[in-house]
Parts: sequence; C-alpha cells; structure tokens
Amino acid sequence: MRQALLAPAALLLLTACMPEAKSPDPAADYADYCAACHGATGKGDGIAAAGLTQKPADLTLLSRSNGGSFPTTRVMAQIWGYAGAKGQGVMPDFAPLMEGEMVPYDGGDGIMTPTPVRLVALAEYLRTLQAK
Repeated sequence: MRQALLAPAALLLLTACMPEAKSPDPAADYADYCAACHGATGKGDGIAAAGLTQKPADLTLLSRSNGGSFPTTRVMAQIWGYAGAKGQGVMPDFAPLMEGEMVPYDGGDGIMTPTPVRLVALAEYLRTLQAK
C-alpha cells in the first residue's frame, strides 16, 4: 500500500524536474525562414525577393485568393514541401525545420492528423497577416 502511495508522488516530483516543452514562436519562425523573401509584412517584398526569378507570393492575399477562406492545409503543404513542386519551385522545403512535437490537427476534412506544432503555429500566424 505504501508503494502505491509513493509512485504518484515520485511521478509528480519527476515531472516537476523535467524541462517544459518549448512553445513554438511563429513570429520568430516567420522572421527566420519567411521574411527574407516574403517581407516583414508578408507582401512578397523581402530583401531576397529581388534576386529571385519568381516573385514570392503576397501572403496577405491568401484568403482573398481563396474566396475569403484561409487555405490552411494548402499553406502548410507549401511550407512543408508537399505542394507537388518539390525541388521545382524557388521556395525551399522547410520540413526538416518543422520537425518536433506533433499535435492532432483537422485540416478541414474531419480527420485529426498528427501535424508538427511549429507548422500549425506558423500557418495560424500567416492567417493573422491576411488583408481585411
């Protein structure tokens, strides 16, 4: 009986000593990985855009270009590198940078799919940049 009481206490103590999972910082990820091409405000006018053969997308118009609905799954596929143009377009494949903790995410089809938390956070950040 005594061991049964000690086990939960030991688990709580061990959990308290473990470092907390780092929350994703989508604004920092955007600044680090996106802003050079897409610009600080997402308009496709970053400092590296001038040297590209194809102008980066204006990320503020994604909802407008999609009938007023933010295309979250399509955006995440583009960032991750599954957009069908892997190695053919100018946008790098960011999948290795988005690896880590996974969260269940419903991309609109009713199916909860394990998705990197940093990828979800970055897509949600891009949603905040949409033109009103």
